[in-house]
Amino acid sequence: MIQARWFIGGDDCGDALMIRRRVFIEEQCIDEDVEMDGKDAEALHLVVYDGERPVATGRMRLVDNQALIGRVAVLEEERGKGYGDFAMRVLIWQAAEMRYDRQIVHAQLEVAGFYKKLGFKPVGEEYEEAGITHITMVREGGAESCRISP
Repeated sequence: MIQARWFIGGDDCGDALMIRRRVFIEEQCIDEDVEMDGKDAEALHLVVYDGERPVATGRMRLVDNQALIGRVAVLEEERGKGYGDFAMRVLIWQAAEMRYDRQIVHAQLEVAGFYKKLGFKPVGEEYEEAGITHITMVREGGAESCRISP
């Protein structure tokens, strides 16, 4: 059974950190000091489980009255199974439920199309972050807009 579990702040979010370590630090070679940015304590962390196995994660921080969704990652061997899509829909829904009708992601350019399918639109110029090209993307919409068609 696929399920989503929330973790607040740095409390017991070891599965989220494990996934991020494998994807961002080991696979993408992002410096650990950049990835573990000290902002986990102020975030809501989502972990997607297939049974008891953690497969995907993401976090949400509230910045300037907007939901900043980030650190979205799916274990390499679990990609293509819809876990990332599920994680993002849950994160978007939670942001909307909290009345943060503007959601932002700093998307790696390589996966910007994934976020576009979820209603995010690019804003501004491309930029480098952790040695990877990114683009800021924004999505507007409350809880009723979470019924996003694939």
